[in-house]
Amino acid sequence: MLDIAEELHRWVEQGRDFAVATVVAVGGSAPRQPGAALAVAADGTAIGSVSGGCVEGAVYELCGQALEDGESILERFGYSDDDAFAVGLTCGGVIDILVTPVRSCDPVRPVVTAALEAAVKGRAAALARIVSGPRELVGRALVVRPEDGPAYDGGFGAHPELDRTVAAEAAAVLDAGRTGTLEIGEQGSRCEAPLTVLVESSVPPPRMIVFGAIDFASALVRVGKFLGYRVTVCDARPVFATRARFPDADEIVVEWPHKYLERTEVDPRTVLCVLTHDAKFDVPLLRLALKLPVAYIGAMGSRRTHLDRNDRLRQVGVTELELTRLRSPIGLDLGARTPEETALSIGAEIVANRRGGSGVSLAGAHTPIHHDGAAVPARRIGSVA
Repeated sequence: MLDIAEELHRWVEQGRDFAVATVVAVGGSAPRQPGAALAVAADGTAIGSVSGGCVEGAVYELCGQALEDGESILERFGYSDDDAFAVGLTCGGVIDILVTPVRSCDPVRPVVTAALEAAVKGRAAALARIVSGPRELVGRALVVRPEDGPAYDGGFGAHPELDRTVAAEAAAVLDAGRTGTLEIGEQGSRCEAPLTVLVESSVPPPRMIVFGAIDFASALVRVGKFLGYRVTVCDARPVFATRARFPDADEIVVEWPHKYLERTEVDPRTVLCVLTHDAKFDVPLLRLALKLPVAYIGAMGSRRTHLDRNDRLRQVGVTELELTRLRSPIGLDLGARTPEETALSIGAEIVANRRGGSGVSLAGAHTPIHHDGAAVPARRIGSVA
């Protein structure tokens, strides 16, 4: 539900009762991933989506039922060959959906509120809810926030060790910035029948840092924002690094690129796009960048520029292993010419790198359409290998 946190937080502030349907697990070619949500208010207003339209009507009705009786519901939807008019996914996939009432009288409301507030304010948080197990536990929740240390809000009311175990596991899932399910014993160990727990992570947007305030950079900023990145433009030349030239950037920095990279925060989701196309900027910047634990490093330039730049990097101590991390020439081969086309090719390469895609045309290929690299598979806590 954290994917629609802003709208849900407004509903909470307005004192509105609602039910939220969340995708728990998917199989086959399902259109939405775990964590995707549809919420329905008591007045019938709906926001979000769980299937791109396939089963929205049926899920809407389940939300109304949950609001009426106050019970959480776990429902599976899939394609039906026997009945062409059956409620199901025409793409052939299967999705499990948890519907949870969030009314003013429900004990889960303060927990959900805390998770929504953290997400809206751009702070990391993980919301853990029991999906399957004893009926009285399904839908119960706790929220973990890194700033709280080992502490958490809410709980399941079944066994203290269960709360502590789920909180620790949810913190680990949050640290990876992922959403998925876990299987945990009823008392937090492997000795009891397992519970299935959905952990939704909300983390601040990943960073894209674009070095080089050129016309191609302006187009790349727009693509980066479209893909959900917090975008910074950095260039040592104040005449080019201006708000007028980059109105869509979240931040504009006038500084030598390598000096800025030395002092700014990056993480394993950060992408670095080097468009400076000048050795005096590129070499010290890439020498540093290739040692950092970031998701993607790409550099613009012709193949001749690339070979010359690699030689210069070797001369300053960059290893062959480090050079294998460099995507240069930057972007996928789309035959791009304009800044917008080039930005699209760079964005496509970043997505393929992030999701594990091949970059080849889907037509005639035998690769999956949807890669599940962002989801956490179900696993049993404390199981014996």
